[in-house]
Amino acid sequence: MRALYTAATGMMAQEVNVQTISNNIANMRTTGYKRQRAEFQDLLYQNYRRAGSSTSDSGTVLPAGFELGSGVKVSATPRVMSQGTVTPTEKDLDVSIRGEGFFRIQMPDGRTGYTRAGSFQLSATGSIVTTEGYSLDPDITIPANASSISISSQGLVQATLPGASAAQTVGQIQLARFANKSGLESIGDNLFIETAASGTAQADNPGSEGTGTLLQRSLEEANVNAVTEVSDLIAAQRAYEMNAKVVNAAQQMFEATNNLR
Repeated sequence: MRALYTAATGMMAQEVNVQTISNNIANMRTTGYKRQRAEFQDLLYQNYRRAGSSTSDSGTVLPAGFELGSGVKVSATPRVMSQGTVTPTEKDLDVSIRGEGFFRIQMPDGRTGYTRAGSFQLSATGSIVTTEGYSLDPDITIPANASSISISSQGLVQATLPGASAAQTVGQIQLARFANKSGLESIGDNLFIETAASGTAQADNPGSEGTGTLLQRSLEEANVNAVTEVSDLIAAQRAYEMNAKVVNAAQQMFEATNNLR
């Protein structure tokens, strides 16, 4: 029976929905994480009588058609790129972005990654790197004898050296913007890479041309709302249960038909 297959597509779609929600909840404490949501589309329809088709030789037409759908599918799981809550920390190399933009990261394979997670460290050579050891692009090196590090809202990195009367500029952090940031591809480790859908990265200094500004000693939390996720999870569970009941009802009707004498 058609209802069995139609309800099965609903169950599969809600399974993907629950999986998406569970990933959001699992990353509630992931720095710079952007939540995803499942979007759905109805599947093809079988038309038995098309609306607007002729019903007589005098020119009358059918005001409403007769068509049956074949279910639902997950069309996309786009990311919601809204700003997460900025939380103060006590670490000099913790940097958050307020507004548009991504940090540029030089990956080991030569590609450029993009991230909102500004929890940086220092490498053995003094370079500013991510928690995975990937360098900022462009690379910024802090002198080994620096007593303090300051990062301005415009991304200017300065270090105070012993005996110096003023801080020394050691680098400039740049941010990248995209025409369609939801089109970025996630590759794990809090990193995105550009795609044909996202468009080419436009790099600029923070605070210019619509690019966001930086805030030192702070991190951007995930934009996941626990209450919203739990309510979405309950709705997805109920939808799954209703489709399962349709499967049971269709099976009972099929058995009743087979038992006819």
